[in-house]
Amino acid sequence: MATPVVTKTAWKLQEIVAHASNVSSLVLGKASGRLLATGGDDCRVNLWSINKPNCIMSLTGHTSPVESVRLNTPEELIVAGSQSGSIRVWDLEAAKILRTLMGHKANICSLDFHPYGEFVASGSQDTNIKLWDIRRKGCVFRYRGHSQAVRCLRFSPDGKWLASAADDHTVKLWDLTAGKMMSEFPGHTGPVNVVEFHPNEYLLASGSSDRTIRFWDLEKFQVVSCIEGEPGPVRSVLFNPDGCCLYSGCQDSLRVYGWEPERCFDVVLVNWGKVADLAICNDQLIGVAFSQSNVSSYVVDLTRVTRTGTVAQDPVQDSRNLTQQLPNPSIPLRRIYERPSTTCSKPQRVKHNSESERRSPSSEEEREERESQAEIQNAEDYNEIFQPKNSISRTPPRRSEPFPAPPEDDTATAKEASKPSPPMDVQVLVPNLEVPSRPPVITPTPAPKSEPAIIPATRNEPIGLKASDFLPAVKIPQQAELVDEDAMSQIRKGHDTMCVVLTSRHKNLDTVRAVWTTGDIKTSVDSAVAINDLSVVVDLLNIVNQKASLWKLDLCTTVLPQIEKLLQSKYESYVQTGCTSLKLILQRFLPLITDILAAPPSVGVDISREERLHKCRLCYKQLKSISGLVKTKSSLSGRHGSAFRELHLLMASLD
Repeated sequence: MATPVVTKTAWKLQEIVAHASNVSSLVLGKASGRLLATGGDDCRVNLWSINKPNCIMSLTGHTSPVESVRLNTPEELIVAGSQSGSIRVWDLEAAKILRTLMGHKANICSLDFHPYGEFVASGSQDTNIKLWDIRRKGCVFRYRGHSQAVRCLRFSPDGKWLASAADDHTVKLWDLTAGKMMSEFPGHTGPVNVVEFHPNEYLLASGSSDRTIRFWDLEKFQVVSCIEGEPGPVRSVLFNPDGCCLYSGCQDSLRVYGWEPERCFDVVLVNWGKVADLAICNDQLIGVAFSQSNVSSYVVDLTRVTRTGTVAQDPVQDSRNLTQQLPNPSIPLRRIYERPSTTCSKPQRVKHNSESERRSPSSEEEREERESQAEIQNAEDYNEIFQPKNSISRTPPRRSEPFPAPPEDDTATAKEASKPSPPMDVQVLVPNLEVPSRPPVITPTPAPKSEPAIIPATRNEPIGLKASDFLPAVKIPQQAELVDEDAMSQIRKGHDTMCVVLTSRHKNLDTVRAVWTTGDIKTSVDSAVAINDLSVVVDLLNIVNQKASLWKLDLCTTVLPQIEKLLQSKYESYVQTGCTSLKLILQRFLPLITDILAAPPSVGVDISREERLHKCRLCYKQLKSISGLVKTKSSLSGRHGSAFRELHLLMASLD
């Protein structure tokens, strides 16, 4: 494979807190690249417009966490599957529940809309695949063949086939017109997470946790090529609209692949972590990732990405039929999908299937549909997107303006990379470049940032220990030979001190544990704080954070001053523990504190109420003190910045 070229053509667009609890699934609208749907552990489905901070609509009705969501091609319908196995379909333009589909016995892992008909396919932990008729609220077919959870479903562009990927390491292709399996594609050695059809040719791509991407010929039903060596499990792939290449969303990078032969055209560094979904619009690739309750969106400028290698690409995209264009002689042209001429075409229904009969809706399902709601939280954006005045110019527009790139002078490194080739802003990792000849220009880079040095939680070498500190001083002119006895004596000097430190910490933890066994959590925390050792406090908080019910208001008054110290620590693990504890306090007690402080004074003497009021005032004062620190650190980048920004949003009511 060719050596990848690393380009700097990506930037972070925005980060939002999408749900009150953790995000469990999300999907981008593929037609516009501007609509985002998220499902959360709070049993809600929220809709967002990319690069806008406010939620457009919140869909309720599920009673268990939403495990999978999917938008149809026109972005008028959305389907969501829950952990309990129920599926709900909402009409976004009418802002109401359309259907509730019941039948799976386990959580829904994957969903997809038929490209032309009003059908939905669902894959579940129960290993079954079902095809549903939205109009009649019935299961048309049930496909059996997988032995483990079905992780991804995709309809072919012509709507005749359905591809499924599962944890049993296989990809299967189903014929919708015949109601049976056409072929099985073994070869992966790990769970298959994603499948994607080529937009034009009879070609299928599959990505697996075994860090490989395989391309399958759907005429010969055999593997075309296999790309190995992905930096992590493959969770998201997407073909370019013209089919010239495949994009793979890897850990903190985007990779561009060809398949005949297998090769890597480009590698773009994007700090998106584990990207969950990809979409393309206006020559920009939009990627979204989620962590806990946060969702981040990223943009990659595809005009600055290499999408072909030896194959020449015509810069003028004419309107000729693809079958009339001259194929490259090195790449065999496969059969082209024959799309129906009207959007009213439906897959043929097979009468002899036992589940093809339409089910009548039960009273329980009708009750659940009545309880489902579509809460419009941003009327202006909702009217603009789902109820445009002119139905022809639908918004989000298919030819919307591309997202503007941020200023390129954010870091001195980016400036230096752009100087050798200003139009492309590309930094090529080749040894014979002349970039190292200008080191003085990079010297001012550390000056603008005054972030404290953070010691990472995971590291390969001890912090603060240098080999030179344990060796005797050697004068350069003489270059005296090092003696083993001298080196060992230097090393032993700090050994006794370290043993004393570790023994003291062990004794402190034993003291706290002895109090903990009595069941008095508050006294345990008080004893840990009295020891005046943050490492003991961190160990104790890591236990308390595992069970939110242990937190009480009087415990908060003791812990909050310690949290303020942890947030200012140079140790990453201390900061993480402090953020987790503060988030639990804000979610559980901030509404209570504000309500009690805002309540009018009571008549008479109520000792318990006065004590509670005193604790709330103390907590409020401490939270106000911490809010300034959180606001300052919310401008940091990386994982810390994300955690502090989430805390800053939760503490907004303090202002």
